Amino acid sequence: MGFSEDRIDPAAFLEDVEMRIGEVADAEPFPEARKDVYKLTVDFGDRTLQSAAGLTDVYDREELVGSQVVAVVNLGTVTVAGFESECLVTGVDGDDGVVHLTTERDVPLGTRVY
Repeated sequence: MGFSEDRIDPAAFLEDVEMRIGEVADAEPFPEARKDVYKLTVDFGDRTLQSAAGLTDVYDREELVGSQVVAVVNLGTVTVAGFESECLVTGVDGDDGVVHLTTERDVPLGTRVY
C-alpha cells in the first residue's frame, strides 16, 4: 500500500476540517437513493445533523442507533434524493462493506477530533 496524496500542513488541516463525535439517534431506510444508504440522525450534543451514510452492508439499523461515530461537520449540505445530508460520517472499506469509524471508549458528544 502506498500513500498517494501530497503532504499538507497539519495546522491547516485541523483548522479547515472539523470532525466531531456524534451518536446515531436514528437510522432509517432510504429506498429513494441510487446507492444503498441509510438516513441517519446524528446527535452532537448541542445540535443534531442528518447524514446519508452507506453503512447498509455491514450494519442493521438497530445496531447503528446508540453508536458513536466520527463525522465531518463543516462540509456543507449535500442533497441526496431530496434528503439534506449535513455531515459526513467517516468510514473505511472492510471485507463486507463500509465500517464506520468510532471511538475506543464513549466520549462526550460534540468532542472535536484532532
